[in-house]
Amino acid sequence: MRATIMYGAGDVRVEEVPDPTIVEPTDAVVRVVRACVCGSDLHPYRSLPAGRGRPMGHEMIGVVDAVGSDVTTVAPGDFVIAPFTYSDNTCTFCREGVHTSCKHGGYYGSNGVGGAQAEAVRIPQADGTLVKTGIPLEDADDAMLASLLTLSDVYLTGYHAAHMGRVRPGQIVTVVGDGAVGLSAVLAAREMGAERIILMGRHQARTDLGREFGATDVVAERGDEGIARVMDLTDGEGSHVVLEAVGYMPAYEQSYKVVRPGGVISRVGVPQYEEAPVGFPSLFGQNVTLTGGVAPVRAYLDDAVGRVLSGAINPGRVFDRTVTLDDVAEGYRLMDSREALKVMVKP
Repeated sequence: MRATIMYGAGDVRVEEVPDPTIVEPTDAVVRVVRACVCGSDLHPYRSLPAGRGRPMGHEMIGVVDAVGSDVTTVAPGDFVIAPFTYSDNTCTFCREGVHTSCKHGGYYGSNGVGGAQAEAVRIPQADGTLVKTGIPLEDADDAMLASLLTLSDVYLTGYHAAHMGRVRPGQIVTVVGDGAVGLSAVLAAREMGAERIILMGRHQARTDLGREFGATDVVAERGDEGIARVMDLTDGEGSHVVLEAVGYMPAYEQSYKVVRPGGVISRVGVPQYEEAPVGFPSLFGQNVTLTGGVAPVRAYLDDAVGRVLSGAINPGRVFDRTVTLDDVAEGYRLMDSREALKVMVKP
């Protein structure tokens, strides 16, 4: 089968690799129907040292082709969503809602598990990981497929930011970053009842979608000018909750300078730094809570599938380009150059 392998910064190839097979009795093999390029995939795309190839991709929906002898919750033919990490859904941490720390879990593209930017994937811990959509594949149109695909990562990462930020009705929320995760955070904050949502982003096509998702204000300025603009919009008091969806230090600094005393900063942008200020001038002196982290998508999936199927949310609108698997390198280029917000991949 064909699969995406990254050999170094900017070096993305589609190669023939062995078909995935059942290795453990808890495995399933899923034929990929849709995959995509994640913003986090761009970090190795920009910096991975040349060397041994890395299987790529961790967001996918597909149809079960085969299951191991111990698998009971899915069967061949089921149309399923795979969260971007696999988990047993039964260990201590899964029961506590932190599936990304599962004792028997892991990430795609490592430890003998392939990536999702491929024709098929072996899914470890299939009973705990895979969630049935509840509909046949043929009943899902392109828009439905796009929205279901966002539930493997991007929308529910934005949701995680808002959930961990404890967004409540009547609050002012600032979202830092107009990428797909940031826009998903806008949509989630609106769903949670935020009264005012300030989106910090400077790409109009993206911020226009952010307004449709629920942003009430857009701040295109950066740095001190952007901070001053947010403070002006909030009568100098700042935001109850700041959702940081970028992962770079300027975004973090922006966040703690626009949050109000007693507020919450929730980070889901993968941090590209080892240390961040948490002392008196940044967090401590203002009684600010810092939270967030890797989204335990499996914890949110069951409810989110129902909301997509009912039409309550349509997060798939973040996809603005589609490529075939053979052209996945172009998908990376489009996202890296910001010509695309989020790229869908059709095997």
